[in-house]
Amino acid sequence: MSTQKYTITQDTEAHLRVALRGCDELLVQAEFAQKLARSQATGVPLRIKLGLDPTAPDIHLGHTVVLNKMRQLQDLGHTVIFLIGDFTSMIGDPSGRNTTRPPLTREQIAENAKTYYAQASLVLDPAKTEIRYNSEWCDPLGARGIIQLASRYTVARMMERDDFTKRFKGGVPISVHEFLYPLMQGYDSVALKSDLELGGTDQKFNLLVGRELQKEYGQEPQCILTMPLLEGTDGVEKMSKSKNNYIGIGEAPDSMFGKLMSISDTLMWRYFELLSFDSLEDIAKLRAETEAGRNPRDAKVQLAQEIITRFHSKQAAQDALSNFEARFRDGAVPENMPEVTLPGAPLGVLKVLREAGLVASGAEAQRNVEQGGVKIDSVKVEDKGLQLPAGTYVIQVGKRKFARVTLA
Repeated sequence: MSTQKYTITQDTEAHLRVALRGCDELLVQAEFAQKLARSQATGVPLRIKLGLDPTAPDIHLGHTVVLNKMRQLQDLGHTVIFLIGDFTSMIGDPSGRNTTRPPLTREQIAENAKTYYAQASLVLDPAKTEIRYNSEWCDPLGARGIIQLASRYTVARMMERDDFTKRFKGGVPISVHEFLYPLMQGYDSVALKSDLELGGTDQKFNLLVGRELQKEYGQEPQCILTMPLLEGTDGVEKMSKSKNNYIGIGEAPDSMFGKLMSISDTLMWRYFELLSFDSLEDIAKLRAETEAGRNPRDAKVQLAQEIITRFHSKQAAQDALSNFEARFRDGAVPENMPEVTLPGAPLGVLKVLREAGLVASGAEAQRNVEQGGVKIDSVKVEDKGLQLPAGTYVIQVGKRKFARVTLA
């Protein structure tokens, strides 16, 4: 482990500011400043790791918060390791969960990993990204190696984790294999000799395990940088497909544009900070102009254009803006419409259409969705299995049928 002290230059401080932008926590900041200074003095890039379990193949904007940070650090010249947790996916991460999570099959993992990386490449620079699979070093460990690894961490330390403590006190079973998850994730840091590991705030415990295990193996401990969980379009819950408050990076440009324009004027600045590649100075200037009377819609359009350009193209972003303006110019959504309240949320979209009286049957509901004739809050519905959580929605079927539906 290095004990030499390196001079913190102005460049080091500038790079540290990039790392800190929008982050929740950087542990330990003084150590990371030294790592940056050493990298600048020696010309050896830092090894920066992001571990992802390909449990779901589709990435939404919430997932890109940490990918954006990886890209910023990549642009500073550091080595980014995109680690696909094919081995750990077969355990199932218990973070933030109160029940045991079912493991995935090898086939599911391989398919999800392929889709995940293809989408992540829209944010990361593929030419500067090292892709690794943790089965490379986890499979050869074998039973003896895993038992030896387990001997380096105590049950007491493991029980410091919030969700384990709550489950234990609540009498909810914890399987022994779940204790292995943070250990195996931590061992990834040992195998990769990582200098910095990124993750969401819900991953903090697992990231700290990596730091402790590196010390056990005689390595310089990694620093950890946690990024906040992005709020969904409702501005309340974290972005999640199950909450229907997400914006998928593979969504059609018109759908992305409509959803981004629907966020609140306050939430917009949070999205700028965590999703935009504009400088903090440019964002501050735009915010000052908005607070001085400029229409916040201008800022929202700018954000939507940037994000759609990133995941589609500049032309797609311009077309989405034109389509959005045309819908409002042509008065597509009437001010007065029937209001319906339905109990039992969450409800499937087909059932909502039927019970709100917008279609005569389930078959008609299905046909309308398949033909692209159903919109919720001006966004076309493409998923027949869509579940709508509690909330109020403007639902349109065809050109003329509208209803304001409240799900309770």
